[in-house]
Amino acid sequence: MQVCRNMSRAASLVGAALCMMATGAIAQDAVAYPSKPVTMIVSFPPGGSSDFFTRLVANGLSKKWGQPVVVENRPGAGGNIGAQLASRAAPDGYTLYMSSINTHGINPGLYKNLGFDPIKDFAPISKIATVANVLVVNPALPVQSVSELLAYVGSHPDKAFYASSGAGTSPHLSSELFKRMTGTNITHVAYKGSNAALLDVMSGMVPMAIDNLPAAIAHIKAGKLRALAVTSPERSPELPQVPTMLESGVKDYTVTSWWGLFTRMGTPPEIVAKINRDVVDLLNEPEVKNTIALQGAMAAPSTPDELGQLAVSEISRWGKVIREANITIE
Repeated sequence: MQVCRNMSRAASLVGAALCMMATGAIAQDAVAYPSKPVTMIVSFPPGGSSDFFTRLVANGLSKKWGQPVVVENRPGAGGNIGAQLASRAAPDGYTLYMSSINTHGINPGLYKNLGFDPIKDFAPISKIATVANVLVVNPALPVQSVSELLAYVGSHPDKAFYASSGAGTSPHLSSELFKRMTGTNITHVAYKGSNAALLDVMSGMVPMAIDNLPAAIAHIKAGKLRALAVTSPERSPELPQVPTMLESGVKDYTVTSWWGLFTRMGTPPEIVAKINRDVVDLLNEPEVKNTIALQGAMAAPSTPDELGQLAVSEISRWGKVIREANITIE
């Protein structure tokens, strides 16, 4: 019996030693991270809001870390292709994913088979930014307000089209919600990204769009697009003359888009914590906050738990909207 007790005690000591060694190895990995280039995947093409925030964060982290943070644009399927790729990465923190309201809010209610689980496959790091969408029209269109636009498309059914950055994106869902809440029949024209959608609105190919404010604001200020309303509860500081949808008579209409940084679930928590600290520090830098504000957005650093809770609540909220509006994506 004494021999057995001694063996049991010895096994416990060996187990404790191995546990301490493993913990020490993880902690050491966090201290050394990153010791090689990091990949940051974004699910949309260059030129839109998602790409802007991704490159802003990637460039800032690259300077902090002294390692390249390489951006990979993997567009398609409303953001699902990029998310699928990120969900299959090694859980080591060397693949980061710039999520959005699409992949971690809207898409779970739209697609029967996402190819990934937005909650189980991803470890949240931090929110990055929040932004309103904005309703814009071609400047040649003879409308100056939402009410005038609704009257115009009602009397010109041949011009009742709207552009979006892609099926299932926040601009698409925002537009479908606008249609439903105003009782307006406007046909959807899907593009591959905000840049292509807004170019056709500016050229007059499509009369209107609802898009993320950062993607549209430069064109608005240059007079290439006319802004009729923003979708946030309050006016944008960058466009104080533009009313909200609520002020424009669209009752209960508010939409705020957001972006967040994730990595693969199973990544050591010490590495997640290190990335979170560095991202929060970056987003709190005055120059970075100002750069984001100039795009019509707000920096939104957070804890990992706050981002995780946001994803859960947004999936529930948009799932309800999608079901009630009977919106489907094959």
